[in-house]
Amino acid sequence: MAKTAAELNLPAELKYTDEHIWARKDGDEIVVGVSDYAQDQLGEVVFVDLPSEGDSFGAGEEFGEVESIKSVNKLFMPIAGEVTAVNGDLDGTPTLLNASCYDKGWLIKAKPEDLGALDALLSAEAYRAIL
Repeated sequence: MAKTAAELNLPAELKYTDEHIWARKDGDEIVVGVSDYAQDQLGEVVFVDLPSEGDSFGAGEEFGEVESIKSVNKLFMPIAGEVTAVNGDLDGTPTLLNASCYDKGWLIKAKPEDLGALDALLSAEAYRAIL
């Protein structure tokens, strides 16, 4: 059974998009992943298709896909930037997205064109309110 909005783990230090992506500042980069809501709705993740290091994406552009037993869902870049790292652990263990979406299940790291754009994303409270 899916979690209620109140049961979701939505860390306050993260920023969110209405496409269920989270982003966290890490020095001059951002770490990007899917929210607890997204992984809960997906069910068991069976495959993650991510970009290559060096690929660049604009804000809102598709950068990959997550495939679960239920569906295939596109991933959308929270802010414009260049991919600097990809979580290779997801190749062999895609269920890390379910088990640890904010820690071991991160998707990519990116060098944003404008780190300040992160501030325009949703707070945990605002994200919870739209769910």
